[in-house]
Amino acid sequence: MPNILICDDEKDIVNALRIYLTDPDNVLYEAYNGREALDIVQNNDIHLVLLDIMMPVMDGISALSEIRRVSNAPVILLTAKSEDSDKILGLNVGADDYITKPFNPLEVTARVRSQLRRYLKLGGGVAEQETYTIGGIELNDRNKEVFLDGEPVQVTPKEYEILKLLMANPGRVFSPKEIYSTVWKERPFGTDNTVAVHIRHLREKLELDPSEPRYIKVIFGQGYKIEKGR
Repeated sequence: MPNILICDDEKDIVNALRIYLTDPDNVLYEAYNGREALDIVQNNDIHLVLLDIMMPVMDGISALSEIRRVSNAPVILLTAKSEDSDKILGLNVGADDYITKPFNPLEVTARVRSQLRRYLKLGGGVAEQETYTIGGIELNDRNKEVFLDGEPVQVTPKEYEILKLLMANPGRVFSPKEIYSTVWKERPFGTDNTVAVHIRHLREKLELDPSEPRYIKVIFGQGYKIEKGR
């Protein structure tokens, strides 16, 4: 029985979505700002979130960033036509889809069913792993520790989050903007140098020869990745 969270600061929208999604097989939760949504996700087994972007107390992008720390349930953003940049940022931070207001009831139900089917039937509900290992690098996410060839490595919180992002997605290239929006949870404007500095520091700590890195690679004009199976 799917647990679905609807979050929008406009009660009329929450009411409309509740009508669209009312079904004997669904359990519906309601929230009216990002903080309430986060509290519900932290204290309940939520299988899908419908999340507005522009809200008081905590906006949808900030809430999404925090939700992604505790849940990999699909999140569908509720957006206005004028929020294109927020749609892109939301997708980079971890949203799975978006629906533009005003809603088409058939579109809402179709997208919700599609995301739930993928999450519940195709393995999306598997918990995030606690340990990542690539070559001699090991990252223990439970204890927030990093080891190189069995020896502990001291990294800053931002370096840790960048490394975790790369190790959780070996072989995938992340642009500097994707890394910044995911790790810093801010709009990624003029941030390439900030990411580059942190990547350089990670290389100095993890690479035998930082100028010829074994693990963390630069893909010219695209971004950064960590090699698979090294």
